[in-house]
Amino acid sequence: MKRILAFGFYVCAALACTKAYAQETAGNVLTLQQCVETGLSKNLDVLQAGLRMETGKINWNQARLNMLPDLNASASNGINQGRSIDPFTNSYINQQVNVANYSASSGIVLFRGLSMQNAIKQNALAYEASKMDWQQAKDNLTINIILTYLQVLTNQDLLVLAVNQAELSKKQVDRLEILNKDGAILPSELSDLKGQYANDQLSIISTKAALEQSKLNLCKLMNVPYDKAIQLEKLDAESFATRYDNTPDSIYSTALEQFSLIKAVDLRRESAARGVKVARGQLFPTLSLNGNASTNYSSAASNSVFTGSSEVASTDYVMIGGNSFPVYKKQNNFDTEKIGYGKQVKNNIFTSVSIGLQIPIFNALQQRNKVKQAKLDLQNTEYVASTTKTQLQQSIEEAYINMSSSLERYKTLLVQVGAFNESFHAADVRFNSGVGNSIDYLTAKNNLDRANSNAVAAKYDYVLRTKVLDYYQGKQLW
Repeated sequence: MKRILAFGFYVCAALACTKAYAQETAGNVLTLQQCVETGLSKNLDVLQAGLRMETGKINWNQARLNMLPDLNASASNGINQGRSIDPFTNSYINQQVNVANYSASSGIVLFRGLSMQNAIKQNALAYEASKMDWQQAKDNLTINIILTYLQVLTNQDLLVLAVNQAELSKKQVDRLEILNKDGAILPSELSDLKGQYANDQLSIISTKAALEQSKLNLCKLMNVPYDKAIQLEKLDAESFATRYDNTPDSIYSTALEQFSLIKAVDLRRESAARGVKVARGQLFPTLSLNGNASTNYSSAASNSVFTGSSEVASTDYVMIGGNSFPVYKKQNNFDTEKIGYGKQVKNNIFTSVSIGLQIPIFNALQQRNKVKQAKLDLQNTEYVASTTKTQLQQSIEEAYINMSSSLERYKTLLVQVGAFNESFHAADVRFNSGVGNSIDYLTAKNNLDRANSNAVAAKYDYVLRTKVLDYYQGKQLW
């Protein structure tokens, strides 16, 4: 009980110093949830995974739209010079002609070996897999932010411990300098404490560097500019330091149902199976229905308009009394009239409807090789799915071993801190009263400092390990 109380007092003092340190440093205090939400909205990997998901959705929608008829229209206008074919009369003319052509066509595939229907299902499964990939990217980022967040908190607590250690050494150096002036101690004892104080200052420098590096890593994950003044909200790590009850088997069983990565590889395997059916469907004949409508215009197009009849002399004649008289005949008279643009377009409309059947007989075995390739792709996704599940089971076992080990280490370090705290207290009393020497004092102090640092690191390490196991089960991580 004394050891636990002593360690509790030390932790309270460390937290108090951390609070004072945070108040001295200007900057916004970020919570774990804010860090995660910032990362999810700005991290490049998550954003790109979201774009790939949107691409999968577009491909799925396009596969469905491919079932609809197509509709295409064309229009052309031009000027023909010299000898050309009049599109109105389809005869040769030798003049400048303005021409125009308009057409519209539509077609729909009635049957293609169910290839299009299977393509819809294939792309739907691929889209669902991309959604799982997006979720997995967010989960990966979340756990990495949590781990880095805990690393920052660990380094903050270690910095507090280093500052406390240096303060204690400084007080002893100040006390021994006074005693050394009076000749009450050996000069070597003052030198020993000065060396220890310098060592504590070096520890502060290295811990500060580690703290800033962990903050920088957190900013990288959130994809925000580095801010040296950033402060993080403290977590009650003690509340997380409880025994983890789930077994590796139960965690693995839950992960198979909840882990996004497993869902993604299973969906991709199903999508690849549909891909084989899509390729096989291309071996069947294609039955299609097609329709077309077109019209044209020519500036050379004209009509003959009847204007009346008249009698004209022909080349024939008759002899009467030795005189020749021409023979008159009746002649119909016509005027040429240009056909209007709108009238031509309306009168020249041509339509057609056809049913086509395309039978693949031999195309260098391209389609059969595509079927073989699709089968290989399916086999590859099966390998990936099986290996991913095996690796997941191994990762969970490894994480559970690390979690169990870190818990036992944390418990042992608590006992060690209590023991070294008592030893240091005794050495401190002896040294201050002039009975002990600097070597015993420094040995006891270094043992306590090292045990305290290890205990802080072990506490957050255990929290980290439990969060990894929660991550595999798809639990809320904050």
